Amino acid sequence: MGHREDLLEGAKKCLVEKGFVGTTARDVVKASGANLASIGYHYGSKDALLAQAFTALMQELGEVFEGGMEGEGGSLERFRAVWEGFLAHRAEAGPVWSAGLEVALARDRMPELRELLAASQAEGRRGLIALLTGTPEEEVTEREERTLGTFYQALLNGLMIQWLFDPKSAASAEEFTEGMRAAAAALTHPEPPRERTAS
Repeated sequence: MGHREDLLEGAKKCLVEKGFVGTTARDVVKASGANLASIGYHYGSKDALLAQAFTALMQELGEVFEGGMEGEGGSLERFRAVWEGFLAHRAEAGPVWSAGLEVALARDRMPELRELLAASQAEGRRGLIALLTGTPEEEVTEREERTLGTFYQALLNGLMIQWLFDPKSAASAEEFTEGMRAAAAALTHPEPPRERTAS
């Protein structure tokens, strides 16, 4: 590998071990075996390198699902299979999600990182739609990405935050799927309001 690839691998390692906040340029240099000047030469800045490393880690996690999923696209079986997959790999995904949350919670303290990571949001949403519905990413419309994609992304982020906060009380894939089924049923066949009894 050349310095560019070495830096990316080193940055990925640092992100998993230290997160965005704890990783310095010197940490990346030490992990990669490259020199400090090569960060600016190949990536422009440490933040740009870390953002690319984060994107690469997310893509690697997504590759776990390549090769087909159980259930027809859009079905509850597919829904459950996807969440089972995410939860089965939560040990590897946890540090990556923690790093992303660092940036989200940093507000204006990491403006370059926020801007760089925000640019990858649409791609992530299209990927989730493809996983859950079976629709090829290139066929996902902008409207679908902005609606269905953001919905799926909110579900994924919520599930991972629950797991990071307290793994013991976080929902299983089966419970998560049952919750989705119940929510969908309530939306499509709402129950009439219950009569209040006089106290």
